[in-house]
Amino acid sequence: MNMRIDKQPHQVVPRDEWIEASRRLVAREKELTRAHDRLAQERRALPWVRVDKNYRFQTHDGEQRLIDLFGANEQLLVYHFMLAPGDAAGCIGCSFLLDHIDGVVVHLRHHGVSVVAVSRAPLAQIERYQSRMGWKIPWVSSNGSDFNYDFGVSFRPEDVAAGEVDYNFKRQAPWGEEASGLSAFIRDEHGEVFHSYSSFGRGGEALLPAYALLDMTPLGRREPAQGPKMSSWVRRHDEYEPQQAQAAQQHGCCCH
Repeated sequence: MNMRIDKQPHQVVPRDEWIEASRRLVAREKELTRAHDRLAQERRALPWVRVDKNYRFQTHDGEQRLIDLFGANEQLLVYHFMLAPGDAAGCIGCSFLLDHIDGVVVHLRHHGVSVVAVSRAPLAQIERYQSRMGWKIPWVSSNGSDFNYDFGVSFRPEDVAAGEVDYNFKRQAPWGEEASGLSAFIRDEHGEVFHSYSSFGRGGEALLPAYALLDMTPLGRREPAQGPKMSSWVRRHDEYEPQQAQAAQQHGCCCH
């Protein structure tokens, strides 16, 4: 028996056949879990790079150095949030991601890891958008420093005009002067700071439980095969229209 949902036929079987198919899938899922564990171990084994430049950031507590962003912890995660000077609002994708990690910051902080968002926009601009979104995550400005450029998430106009920039460990065409990413740092007992890891592009999907949940649904992500994917449906959390949510509940679909 085949059942059609969203114009795609789907097989319907007795429960015992479904259980057998699920057993096979669980075995594959366990393989993926073990592969993920091995990859995480390789990530932790990466060599470190000493951070020698004296980066300065504007924060709610005045100007701070990179080491100050650690607070009392020995590890630091920096989310490179796309908000440039003069932007009316933050990147939709970055906002989607910060919705996910804002609530776990307190848990990580009590496990030895500080989490900070960094943008090139001035602090007052960051504070306005943060207030709008209601986030509590520490968010600082790198405006006036080379931090964003050195860590490959901002590009100078002349580099963009040249048609190629270094992003995600390769040369590629830019889509603008800003990009997103995550960088990890650790400090030692002597106060030296080391850069241990950075992730860009779809590497950030690991920070998005919404995608993990969508991947467990019958219809999945329902994103276009070509072109922009996340931007085809994600909005800032205060921009969804109530009638769209109601229609999704009534008709089981919000993408037409």
